[in-house]
Amino acid sequence: MPRFSIIVPAYKVQAYLGPCIDSVLTQSFEDFELIGVDDRSPDACGEIFDEAAARDDRVTVLHLPENVGLGRARNAGLEAATGEYVLFLDSDDTLTPGALQAVADRLAACDDPEILVYDYARTYWNRKVRRSRDAELFSRPGPDVFAVDRRPELLGLLMVVWNKAYRRDFVERQGLRFPPGYYEDTPWTYPAMLAAERIALLDRVCVHYRQRRQGNILSTSSRKHFDVFDQYDRVFAFLDSRPDLERWRPVVYGRMLHHLHTVVSRPDRVPADARREYFRRAARHCRRHRPAGYRQPPGPEAARLRLLARGRRRAHSALRALEWVRRTSPTALRRLRHAVGRPLLGAYQRLQHRLPVRRDLAVFAAYWNRGPSCNPAAIHAKLRELAPHVETVWVVDRRRRAEVPPGVPFVHPGSRRHRAVMARARYFVNNVNFPDSAVKRPGTVHLQTHHGTPVKSMGLDLQGYPAARMDFERLLERVDRWDYSLSSNRFSTLAWERAYPAGYTTLEYGYPRNDVFYTATAQDVLDARAELGIPDGAVALLYAPTHRDYRTSYRPRLDPDRLMRALGPGYVLLTRSHYFHDRQDAAGLQGDGAAGGRAGAVVDVSGHPSVERLCLAADALVTDYSSVMFDYANLDRPIVVYADDWEVYRESRGVYLDVLSGRPGETPGAVARSEQELLEVLASGAWRGEAAAELRAAFRARFCEFDDGRAAERVVRRVFLGETAPLPHVPPADRTPAPDPVQALVRCGRSVPAQGGDRLAEALSSSG
Repeated sequence: MPRFSIIVPAYKVQAYLGPCIDSVLTQSFEDFELIGVDDRSPDACGEIFDEAAARDDRVTVLHLPENVGLGRARNAGLEAATGEYVLFLDSDDTLTPGALQAVADRLAACDDPEILVYDYARTYWNRKVRRSRDAELFSRPGPDVFAVDRRPELLGLLMVVWNKAYRRDFVERQGLRFPPGYYEDTPWTYPAMLAAERIALLDRVCVHYRQRRQGNILSTSSRKHFDVFDQYDRVFAFLDSRPDLERWRPVVYGRMLHHLHTVVSRPDRVPADARREYFRRAARHCRRHRPAGYRQPPGPEAARLRLLARGRRRAHSALRALEWVRRTSPTALRRLRHAVGRPLLGAYQRLQHRLPVRRDLAVFAAYWNRGPSCNPAAIHAKLRELAPHVETVWVVDRRRRAEVPPGVPFVHPGSRRHRAVMARARYFVNNVNFPDSAVKRPGTVHLQTHHGTPVKSMGLDLQGYPAARMDFERLLERVDRWDYSLSSNRFSTLAWERAYPAGYTTLEYGYPRNDVFYTATAQDVLDARAELGIPDGAVALLYAPTHRDYRTSYRPRLDPDRLMRALGPGYVLLTRSHYFHDRQDAAGLQGDGAAGGRAGAVVDVSGHPSVERLCLAADALVTDYSSVMFDYANLDRPIVVYADDWEVYRESRGVYLDVLSGRPGETPGAVARSEQELLEVLASGAWRGEAAAELRAAFRARFCEFDDGRAAERVVRRVFLGETAPLPHVPPADRTPAPDPVQALVRCGRSVPAQGGDRLAEALSSSG
C-alpha cells in the first residue's frame, strides 16, 4: 500500500499535463502512486499519460470510454486508489518541490489525521507567483490536530479538494464521491471538513494553482453555472442526514450565499439573458435553506447579499452601479489633481531651484527608495551622532512607508516636500543613482556609496552583454553628478573607476554597512539569533543567492527541504531572495521569518530589514555570485559558493571574478556546482575544513582591506565635516570581528548544546 494516491484527471490540457506529471514524479518523497484519468480527451492527454506510465511504474492510467466531467473522472480514480491517503491534483497545476515530503512529515507528526490542509500559490502567465489570501490562517497558533469547531475560519478557505490530503479509510467511511456538473468540489469539501474529527494544517505552499488567461471552464459563460444550486442542495441534504451537525447550517448558508453572489457577479459566467432566472432561482434556494432566525452578518457585501437572497435583480444592479461610481470617483479626482497638480509642482520645483542651497540639509536614499538600509543607513546613523546639526530626510516609496523606523524623517517621491528637498539640499547620499530629474546644483555634494563589491560586470563594462538593457549616455550623465565614490577594497576602486569614468574622488574607507561586523558584541549575536528563533547550538546557514538577469522572476536554485533532510535536525536554513523580487515571488520558500525555536526549520527571511543582522546570526553563508560574500568574509565564518549556472551567468552578464576557480584570493571557500555537490560539501564538513579556511583567509585579505568598523565615521568626517585626513585603518592583524554563535554562547557564560559538537572546542580554544 503506497502512502499516497495522487489522482490527476485530464481533459484538453495537453500543454500543461506534462509539467503537472513531472512535478509529481520528481518529488523527493517517492512512496506514492499517480493515477492519471484520461477523461476521453480529444487531444494528446491520453498519450502523455501513457508515456509517463511507460517510464515510471508508479503511474497508472485509466482511459474512460466517454467524457464524464471532472467530478466523475475523479471518482474513477478513487475506485482505483490503494494509498493510505488520497490527494487530488488538477492537470494544469503542479506540486511544488518537496511538497510530498512535507505532507508526509506533517501527517506523521500529527499521528495521521483524517484531513491535512495545506496552502497554495496562484501562478500567472507572466510568471508572477502569489500565495493565497488566507496564508496567515496556517500560521495562527492552535492545536496540531482539531475538529473544525476549534477552527471554524477554515470553512472560509477556497473550497477545493486539491489543497488537502484525505485519509482513504475516512473517505470510504463517509461515502464521499463527486457529483456531476460544475462546482463539484462543494458537496465534497463541506461534508468532509464538517465530518472530520481530526484535521491538521501544514503552513507550506504545496500546490501552484495555474491562473490561465483563457480556457478555464468556470470562466466560460454558460447556463451550466446554474449547477451551483444543485451542489448546495447536496450539501444541505448531507446536513439533514447528520442532526449532530445542525449547528453548522447557518455557517454553510452564509458561505452558500457568498458563493451564489460570486457566480452572478462575474461577468463571464451567467449569460445576460439568464440573469433574471438566476436571481429567481437564488431567491427560491435561499428561502428553502435559510435557517430559522438567520441574520446576515455586516460587511461590505451585506446589502448585495440581501438583495440576491430576495431575488431583487434590478436593485442589485443599481447598487452595484452606485458602488462603482463611489469607487471610481476618487480615482477620477486623483487623475484630475495630477493633471492640474503636476505643472504646478513643476513650477514650484523651479522656484525652489532659485532659492539658496541649504547647507545643513542632507537627502538619503537606498535601493531605489526602498527605505533606510545598506551603506546610506549606516552613514545616516553616524551623521546623527557626529553632526546632529545636519537635517536629514529619506526618500521612501509610498508602499514602503510602514517599514521606516520610528523617528526617521522621510518624503515620498514626487511630493511637494520631495521636490523641495531635492532642489535645495546640499548633501545627497545613495547606493544607486538618484533619478534623472535630480539636478546637480553648484555647491552640492553627491556621495555614491554603491551596494557591494562587484562579481558581475557593471556600468560601461556591460556593453556587449545580453544583460545590458540601459542607455549608457544617460548613465554617464548620472555618474557626472558624483563627487565621491565609496570603496571597500582596491579591487572595487579599479572596477568602479573603469565602469563609471568621471571626475569624482574615490574614498577607500570601507563599507559603513560592514562596521557592525566589528562593533557587534557576543550578546548582539545571540540577540540576532533569538529574534529569528534559532535554537542555541543549531547551525544556521544563510542562503542568499543573487539576481539572474536572464530570468524574469526568482526561483530557488536548490530544494530547501531536501537540503534540510540531508543535514539533519541540527541545522536551520535561512533563505533570502534578492531585493529585486517581492517576498511573494519566493512562494516556494516557507516560513514567516522565524524558526520558532526549532532546529531543522526552513525560514524565509526575504522580508527581514537587515542583511547585516542575518549575517551576524548565521554560522555560515551559502551564496553564488552575490556581493554578500565579501561582506560576510569580514566575520571570518565559513562561506560556500553554490553555483549551478556559472557558464550561463558568465556569458549573459559578464564577470570580474571566477569565484569557482578555487584560487586563493578569488574563491572564498568550498565550492559546489550542483545540489548533490552542495550536500556532499556540507555533510562532509569540507565547508569549514582547513582548505576552506585557507581560501577564506586569502579572500579576506584581498577584499576586506578597508573594512575595520570605522568606515561610517570616516565618511561623515570627510564628506560632512570637511576633515581631509581620514582616520587611519586598523591593521588587519588587530581587527577582531564579532564572535560566531558558539563563541558568543561561551563568552556570555551560556552552555553549548551537544549539537555544537566540534565547534565548541574551536570556540573554547579561540576565546582562551
